[in-house]
Amino acid sequence: MVSSDSSSLLLYNARILTSKQVIDGGWLRIEQQTIMELGYGDPPQDLLHSVSMMSINVEGHWLAPGFIDMHVHGADGADVMDGTVEALVTIGQFHARHGTTAWLPTTLTAPLTALQKSVSAVATMYQEQYRLSGVQGAASVLGIHLEGPFVSSDKAGAQNPRYISAPNLITLEQLVNTAPSIIKKITLAPELPGILPLISWLTQRNVIVSLGHSDATFQETMKGIEAGATHATHLFNAMRGLHHRDGGVVGACLYADAIVCELIADGYHVSPEVMSLALRLKGPDHIALITDAISATGKPEGKYQLGGLDITVMGDRSVLADGHTLAGSTLTMDQAVRTMVQRVGVSLQDAVVMASTTPARELGLADRKGRLAIGFDADLVVLNESLQVAKTFVLGREAFCR
Repeated sequence: MVSSDSSSLLLYNARILTSKQVIDGGWLRIEQQTIMELGYGDPPQDLLHSVSMMSINVEGHWLAPGFIDMHVHGADGADVMDGTVEALVTIGQFHARHGTTAWLPTTLTAPLTALQKSVSAVATMYQEQYRLSGVQGAASVLGIHLEGPFVSSDKAGAQNPRYISAPNLITLEQLVNTAPSIIKKITLAPELPGILPLISWLTQRNVIVSLGHSDATFQETMKGIEAGATHATHLFNAMRGLHHRDGGVVGACLYADAIVCELIADGYHVSPEVMSLALRLKGPDHIALITDAISATGKPEGKYQLGGLDITVMGDRSVLADGHTLAGSTLTMDQAVRTMVQRVGVSLQDAVVMASTTPARELGLADRKGRLAIGFDADLVVLNESLQVAKTFVLGREAFCR
């Protein structure tokens, strides 16, 4: 619940993570959803005691840019495929409690009409999210990510194979024209017949093409990259792996400098050791942490559905009826950051780059999101010493307080 709608906010006694350094014992001033000033030590007394300023003592905790999740299907019983603004608000509110301040709603393979309904709902949310009642406390919607339907049946993973379709421009145009400029990213398989011209068509319209759910060879993947693909969807998962005689999709995406790789950092989808290896090869500037969270995220263990498929949530894992195929995740971004710091051994600064700075850059928002800097959006997360979320601020408004 939001505690205040004050447009003037002062956060002090914070360990501020900027892109270049840690300001230990610093302060930050927000006006009208924007970071206006930050500094070392005690804030100016006129700010601290201003009657028009809401002041918050951060108590020495970390202050970092809010997390940006580029791959989210749902949470708290709501799914992007519900195709409603209400579902998007529920999902955004849940993930804001875990440090996410902006996100890309992500679809599943589905009939065209269902995909168009989800695109339309995201467009409405995108255009009206600051006016709709009940949206306070929800992370901002940045557009939509279409995961499929042009993917490989052999690497469907938890995508419903019934709705996987062959690449065709007519379907693509219908989806894009449903809400022009709302589709920010699409996952597809580069080996499919006729896909390369579609990759070029998408990149010309500033849509991020991400390679995933693919059984492509190294050479087929490189052709997709040459056509304009710049991302890898949940690296290592639902794609042809690395082999010493054929690098496959994994090898090509690790090899190509242009590719930014998503990682589901829950410790199940990719082992900590392999995540460390990927980080050595790509660096934090070319890895984006994602959740791939599904509607069962935040719900008790049990039976659920994902895209018309039966799944079971057991502990921190969700699997298909076969008992071993992972079906999205129940991960949150704060847990992903903790995994990278506590199990992979990266610095908090690098983990935040992967959770915030890199996604912001890839979405064309590097001039206003993903960093704590003057003139940037006031999307902030306060983390305690255990890296648990203490507070989340979305555009200067307190969206969550533990």
